[in-house]
Amino acid sequence: MISVFKRFQKYQKQNKMVHKIALFNHKGGVSKTTTTFNLGWMLASKGKRVILVDTDPQCNLTGIALKEETEDDEARIEKIYDTHSNIKTGLAPAFESQPRAIQAVDCIPIQGQEGLFLLPGHVGFAEYEVTLGIAQELSGSIQTLKNLPGAISDLLEKTANKFNADYILIDMSPSLGAINQNLLMTSDFFLVPTTADFFSVMAIDSLSRILPKWCAWARMASVNHILKEATYPFPEFNLKFLGTIVQNYRIIRGKETAAFQTWIEKIENTVTHKLLPVLEQNNLLLPKQVYTEQGMSSSFTMTKISNFNSLIALSQEHSTPVYALTIEQLRQTGIVRENNQAKQEEFKKTFSDLADKIIALSSSYAVSA
Repeated sequence: MISVFKRFQKYQKQNKMVHKIALFNHKGGVSKTTTTFNLGWMLASKGKRVILVDTDPQCNLTGIALKEETEDDEARIEKIYDTHSNIKTGLAPAFESQPRAIQAVDCIPIQGQEGLFLLPGHVGFAEYEVTLGIAQELSGSIQTLKNLPGAISDLLEKTANKFNADYILIDMSPSLGAINQNLLMTSDFFLVPTTADFFSVMAIDSLSRILPKWCAWARMASVNHILKEATYPFPEFNLKFLGTIVQNYRIIRGKETAAFQTWIEKIENTVTHKLLPVLEQNNLLLPKQVYTEQGMSSSFTMTKISNFNSLIALSQEHSTPVYALTIEQLRQTGIVRENNQAKQEEFKKTFSDLADKIIALSSSYAVSA
């Protein structure tokens, strides 16, 4: 039997589209930024054109991608921001009532990987939160603020078209505010990075209560005639769940430590028993066969990534994925270097497999839709 992925490859030759993938967990410290950067790089290495979008006002993804180490780097970054190449100024025509239309952002090519681009974040992006929240209440004020709910989607679509992107990966902040509501509900897919701890279990439980409210809002917004006729129309609601990633657990003699394994199991059980029913009720799942073909069970765990300690710091220092660090960048010798090179290979395989799953899962939707 021809797999869903194989069927899509034929379909893809005739239909070019961008897949917007949100990486979302309102608990902080779950390695969303690290995952976004490493995953985007890997997708690009597989021939995809990828835009990394930094929507977190902390701008950690922007800092990693643009490599701010020296005064020359700082001057280069300042020059980038002076050209209005960031998410806040890209949305300013809508949010600041400027007499011009939203245009595609001039994304920054990321050094070292062809086909990988950054749409930089901006600390002031959070300034739009309150106004967007008012606009999304779908109340009597909607007429005057009708262009705002669809503005972010419009900006990303125009930017994707300009760069002929296959994927947009959205690094989101850890919050339940209006901006994240909009970003998630106007995406095509979402991933939930987690860490093996109690607070990630709490976050998934919380997400199972938030999602129905946000989905109900998105469905109303997508059929609201005022928003549909806006300058930046609110898009159709087509969000689908890709899965979870469990990260930062410890490995001893090739196995997860007992404490971490307990939390991994609790995360998977919470997904299966609390999040899964919500996903089903809100039509947020792809066909079951699609997940099965990728070896995923009802816990929807896409991969498990152990703690790579110093390699993550070196990756951020050199603006290079863990698996692409050179011997010179490792600055190590002997058994330490050998051990870290082995970890690099493990990390490379993990992200290669993850990228393949995402390509297959996201591609399948065009076939099954």
